[in-house]
Parts: sequence; C-alpha cells; structure tokens
Amino acid sequence: MTTIDHAAETMGFGPLRISFDGRVLRPRPWTAAQSQWAAEILGDAPAGPVLELCAGAGQIGLLAVAGSARRLVCVDLNPAACDYARRNAADAGLAEQVEVREGSMDEVLRDSERFALVIADPPWVRREEIGRFPEDPVLAIDGGPDGMEVAWLCVDTAHDHLMRGGSVLLQLGTVEQVDLLRDRLREQPDDGLVISEVRWCERGVLVRLDRA
Repeated sequence: MTTIDHAAETMGFGPLRISFDGRVLRPRPWTAAQSQWAAEILGDAPAGPVLELCAGAGQIGLLAVAGSARRLVCVDLNPAACDYARRNAADAGLAEQVEVREGSMDEVLRDSERFALVIADPPWVRREEIGRFPEDPVLAIDGGPDGMEVAWLCVDTAHDHLMRGGSVLLQLGTVEQVDLLRDRLREQPDDGLVISEVRWCERGVLVRLDRA
C-alpha cells in the first residue's frame, strides 16, 4: 500500500503512464532508449529476473519488461520513489511481477540472488554542478565529486548479482565518465565486467557491460 500524499503529476513514457511528484526525479523521455535497449537484450538473455538499481519512479524498468513475463526487482533509497514505482507498476498491470525494495542496493539484495539483466540509472551529475538543476531532488542527481560515486556501487552490485550470460545496462552522463569506467574495469578480476557497446543519446550515454 502506498503512502503518496503529494500532488502527483502524470506523463507518458512510451505506452506507459508514469506518476511522480517533486520528491522524485521527473522522468526524462530520452531515457526510454535505455528501456528499449534493455528489452532488446532480454530477447537473447538467459531465463531469469531483471534488477533495476536507482529505479526512481520505476519507468525505465517497467517499460523494459512490459509485454514480457520477466520478474522485475526495483531498488531505490527514496521512500517516495518506491511508493511511485509500486503505483506505476500497478497502473501498468505489472504489479504481480514487480517487487520494489527500499534501501541501499548493497543491503536489500540476498547474496544468492542472480539476475539476467541489471539496469542502472544512477545519479551522475558532479556535486559541484548540482546547483544548475534546482528543480531536481539532490538525492536523485548527486553523483559525488566526479559523478561516479553511485555508479561504482551499481557496477559492484551488478558484478555480484549478474548470472552467467547476463548483461548490465548502465546510464552515465559523459564520455569522460565512460573512460573512468573503462579504466576501473581493467582492474577487475578475470570474471569481471567488460564494456561491449556504448550508445550516445540525446542527454546521456548508455553502456552495455557483459561478464568477461
């Protein structure tokens, strides 16, 4: 049961109607490209559920699994975002296949859980630049000094919970951040993640990673 008591807005996100308010990052229409790519990946992915990290109102993950039987686990720190993710799953007719977990991603997943695809939309704005976006909740956009603080946690979590043959689809903000990610991945063990494709979108970068 949700506890939403603020005035909600609703907008289209692909064929879905997504509700949110000022406590949650407004859905960016261009990020539907992440959902669409995720759905393409799932066509060839092993059987298994999907994990969405930094899920916000849940729109990216919901659109990715809509029309499929894939179970989706959405994780976010923000209680309001979790409430909206549940509401949006119900409105999309996906409540039975979506589970929303509130808390830190490194605390709410069981060690034994494995996923066929991990979708991550972490905050990637550099901390010194968040003042440029006064309408956005700080928690949803503050990526730390280099914009990668939460992205590192997403990558580490994905590494620990990705099944063999699975993929990670990560959203970042700049080409420079992709270079930082590439450098970081070179330091991983032999079973680490490798970048297999990068797509530049209207206002961000999407990176596909696969297990080496």
